[in-house]
Amino acid sequence: MSADMIPLLSKALGETVYMVVISMVIASVIGIPLGVLLHTTSKGQILAAPAFNRVLGSIVNAIRSIPFIILMVAIIPLTRLIVGSAIGTTAAMVPLVLASIPFIGRQVETSLKEVPYGLVEAAQSMGATPFQIIWKVLLPESRASITAQLTTVIISLVGESAMAGAIGGGGLGDLAIRYGYQRFRPEIMIATVIILIVLVQLVQYIGNTIARKLDKK
Repeated sequence: MSADMIPLLSKALGETVYMVVISMVIASVIGIPLGVLLHTTSKGQILAAPAFNRVLGSIVNAIRSIPFIILMVAIIPLTRLIVGSAIGTTAAMVPLVLASIPFIGRQVETSLKEVPYGLVEAAQSMGATPFQIIWKVLLPESRASITAQLTTVIISLVGESAMAGAIGGGGLGDLAIRYGYQRFRPEIMIATVIILIVLVQLVQYIGNTIARKLDKK
């Protein structure tokens, strides 16, 4: 490995981690309540509102169906409005967050569906409010599953952040395109791929470990 590669790889890795962490935090703040809403407003649940649920679900599905690379280009005006630019690491986080919110919402909804409805009925019989059921029954009982699902989202974000580099988003993807491909330096391309693989493996290991510790079964 040449001496100039180390600072390049370090800077690109830092940008990727920055994009993934910040995007994941923002998307989770919105996506987890979205998942709760999708679950609790479905037919037969504690806040049943089938018509609202269908509309919300349709919006979530519509956003999820847009390929990430197209989404990035399509929301360039919104990105410019929010961060003042359509290029750079911070700008790339806008489509990353927007793509992750519905993904997290559906993943959380799936986890909540795994909670036995008998627990909800037991809480209702004791006079628990919908908020108390969500906070003290649904979320605690599904926390291991939610952790595993969020791990999947983080791994997806790592891949999407690399894709964002193809159009000036920074990070490892940008490094691989600009130096590895355009400047014909395959060693940089190989190094970025290896780093991405290691990063994904590390995220998966940490996520699995936390999920196992949270699993009461």
